[in-house]
Amino acid sequence: MKKCLLYYTVASLALLCANVVFAQQNVEFEKKNFPNDREGLKKAMQQLELGREQYNKQGASHKVAALPYLLHANNFNPNNAELNVIIGDCYIRLIGEEEQAVQYLEKAIALSPAMKPTAYWLLGEVYHLTYEFDKAIQHFNLCKNFLNAKSKTYAEDLQRINKRIAECETGKELVKNPVNVFIDNLGKVVNTSYSEYGPLINADGSTLYFTSSRPSEAESSLEEGAFSSEEDYPEDIYVTHRKDGEWTTPERLHSPINTPDNDAAAGISPSGDMLFLFLPENGGDLGYATLNGATWMPKKSLGNAINSPAHEANASLSSDGQTLYFVSNRNNPNGYHQIYYSNRDAKGAWMPAKPIGAPIASGYDERTVFIHTNGKTLYFTSNGHNTMGGYDIFRSDFENGRWTTPVNMGYPINTPEDDRFFTLNASGRYAYFSSFRKDGFGLHDLYRITFIGDEKPVINVAEDNLIAYMQKPLAEASVAQKQPQADSAATAAPTTAIAKPVTLLKGVIRDAETRKPLSANIEITDNEMNKVIASFTSNSETGSYMVALPSGRNYGLAVKAPSHLFYSENIDIRDNTEYQEAYKEIDLNEILVGNRVVLNNIFFQFGKSEFSEASTTELKNIATLLNDQSKLRIEISGHTDNVGSAEVNKMLSEARAKAVVAYLVEAGIAANRLTYVGYGFDQPVASNATAEGRAANRRTEFKVIEN
Repeated sequence: MKKCLLYYTVASLALLCANVVFAQQNVEFEKKNFPNDREGLKKAMQQLELGREQYNKQGASHKVAALPYLLHANNFNPNNAELNVIIGDCYIRLIGEEEQAVQYLEKAIALSPAMKPTAYWLLGEVYHLTYEFDKAIQHFNLCKNFLNAKSKTYAEDLQRINKRIAECETGKELVKNPVNVFIDNLGKVVNTSYSEYGPLINADGSTLYFTSSRPSEAESSLEEGAFSSEEDYPEDIYVTHRKDGEWTTPERLHSPINTPDNDAAAGISPSGDMLFLFLPENGGDLGYATLNGATWMPKKSLGNAINSPAHEANASLSSDGQTLYFVSNRNNPNGYHQIYYSNRDAKGAWMPAKPIGAPIASGYDERTVFIHTNGKTLYFTSNGHNTMGGYDIFRSDFENGRWTTPVNMGYPINTPEDDRFFTLNASGRYAYFSSFRKDGFGLHDLYRITFIGDEKPVINVAEDNLIAYMQKPLAEASVAQKQPQADSAATAAPTTAIAKPVTLLKGVIRDAETRKPLSANIEITDNEMNKVIASFTSNSETGSYMVALPSGRNYGLAVKAPSHLFYSENIDIRDNTEYQEAYKEIDLNEILVGNRVVLNNIFFQFGKSEFSEASTTELKNIATLLNDQSKLRIEISGHTDNVGSAEVNKMLSEARAKAVVAYLVEAGIAANRLTYVGYGFDQPVASNATAEGRAANRRTEFKVIEN
C-alpha cells in the first residue's frame, strides 16, 4: 500500500506540536465561528466525521475514500489548519495526485505555526514521491528544527529523518543511472482498480498466480456500500496463463484454496505444482497445497520447524526442493521481519529454521524473498539498506560460501513508492513484481520487467538421448511448437540478470504403448557426488514435468513409474552453459519381455571395463527394479562404436556387460536372473559417421527376457 507505514503521521507528529496554541487565523468547526449558518456547519461536521472515520482506518485506500468527505467539509470551512493537513496527507496516497497536497499543506502552515512540523514532514513526502529530492531534503531538514533534544524519542526521531534524507540521496544517484530494462503494466485483463500483488511465476513463465482484493462475483452482487473500501474485500488467489503472448482472463481458484476469508498466495515451486499459502493461524503461518492432476489438494501447515507464534509470510522453494526461504518477525521486539531458511533432513522433514543474517539482514523490514532456480541468486524487498524510499527490491548472490552485500536493483525498477513481490523466470529474462505507479489501474498493480540483453534462441530437443555437454547448441526439433508459449520462449537472459544460468528441462511422460500420460517419479542425481539431490513427480493428468538444472554439474536423470521400466538419461551441463530449454517427451515401457532400457548413467573408463563411482546410482536403480520384480530376468548388453576391430569391440563390450552383472550379484541379485552379452558394434542406434552418433552407440542396455 502506498506509504501506509509512514514514519510520521498526523498522530505520531502530534508530540512535536504539543503546547503550541493555534494562530488567530485558524478557524475551528464551532458554532461561534458560524453563527449565521448552523445548518451548513451541521452538514459539514457530519462530512468531517465520515471523513475522519475513513482516514483513521489502516490502508491507503481508506485515506483515498476519506477525501470526498473531507473536501466537502473544507468547502464549508477552508481555514481549518488540521483539516488542510489531513487532506494533504490523503492526496499523498492518491497516485498521480501527490502534488495536490502541496497547496493544502502550505495553507496549513500559513493558518497555524503549530502545523509546521507535520506539514514540513508531509511536504517532504510529496517531494520525495515526485522525485524532487532536493526539495524533499530541504523539508526533512526543516523537521529537525522542531525536535526536542530532551525528548525520550529524540534519537529515534532524528534517525528517522536522517533515513529519509539518505533515501532521497540514494534516489538522486539511482535516477541518474537508470538500469536497462523495460517495465510494462500487465494490463486491464490482469489488473483492476483494486490491489493486485504477490505475483508467482512458474519456471518457464507460462503460469502466473497472484493475490487480489477485488470483489468476487458473489461480492460484486452485494448492494452498494456493503464494502466501504478496497481493504474490506477478502483477499483471494487468482491464476492466469500466457497464451500467444497474452495473459488469459484470471480465474479465481476454488476451494480448498480460496475460502470466504482472506486467502493469499505466499510462494510457488518452480514446477508450479506446489503452492505456498498464508494461513491465519497463530497470527500468520505458512502452509501449502499440492496439485494432483488439475485439482488442488487440501491445505497443510508447514509445521513447527517453519511456523512460530509470530508472523510468517512469503516463501520461496529452491529448485531442488531442499531449501525453503521465508520471512518472519519472530524474536524481533520492533516487529521487523527478516529472512529465514530451512533445509530438509534425510527423511525429507523440514529442520528448525535459521535466520539468514548479515549482510542481507538490514535491521529494518525484509518483507518478501525469492530464490532463483539457479539456487545462487536471492531477491528480496526491504525498507533498509540503500532504499530510495519505501520497500525496494535487492539482489544478493551466494559466492564462496556466503551471501554478497545486497545490491539495489535500481531505477526504474525501484521508486520512492513500495516495490515488492519480485519473482523471476528461469531464463532471467523476465521478472514480475507489484508496484503503485501512475500508469496503474488502481492501487497496487502487477508489472513485468524485461531485462535488456543480447537475444539468443531457445534450444529444444526431442531426440532419444539428450546430448551431453549441453553448452553446445541443440538442434531444433518438431516438438518445439508443442510447448506452451511462455516468457522464456522468445529469448534467453542477459548475463547480468542472474548469477548462474540454468537449463530448463520440460516435457511429458507417457506410457510407450498407450500414449497415456503417467504420474512418474523423477530423480535427479549429482553424478560426481553420487547422490540423489532432488525428486519430483509428473502431473498425474497431463504427464507434464519441468525441472531446472543449474549449470556446472553432471546430472543423472531417472524416471520411474509403477509396472514400468525406468528411463535413464545423462545430462552434463558445463559451467559456462548459458540458459537454454530442452523439451523432451519420455515414453516408459511396461515390464514386458523384449522391452529395453538404455543405461545412460553407467560410465566406463576409455577402452576399459571398470565403471566409475558415478555409475553407482544407476546400478542401484537396476537392483531396486529387480528386487521389486522378483520374477524378472534380464540380459545386460554392452555396445560400442565402430572404431577398432570387431573382435576387440566384442571383447570390450562383453567385459563391460559382465562387470555390471558382477555388481548386481554382489548387491544380492541371484545370478540365474542375469545374463550378459557383448554385441560390439553390431547393433548401432545412430550413425558412426559423427562424434554424436558414435557417443550414442557406446552404451549399456538391459532387456527383459522373462517376467
